[in-house]
Amino acid sequence: MNRKPSGSSARVVPALKKGKRISAERIDFSDIPESADSELASARRVGRPRTGNAKQLIALRISPHLLAQLRRMAAKQDKPYQSLIHDLLEKAARRKLA
Repeated sequence: MNRKPSGSSARVVPALKKGKRISAERIDFSDIPESADSELASARRVGRPRTGNAKQLIALRISPHLLAQLRRMAAKQDKPYQSLIHDLLEKAARRKLA
């Protein structure tokens, strides 16, 4: 069943279906008002705060059983499972170096 696209997305949908990017020059920003200095002053940064000790994103394959176990352990400690994995790896690496 074909749905009629809304007026705002009518020009975007065909380009997206073809896998093409729309250049900034083709986007009409005329109906968006400029931000006032007072608005910009009260704006807040979205995303993770920059702490200076950012971690590197990696991909790691873990068996589903082990991942479930790690998630349960993390839930008991009330922390994200990624943080638990990081802590466990850090402790293991320190033990190997000592």
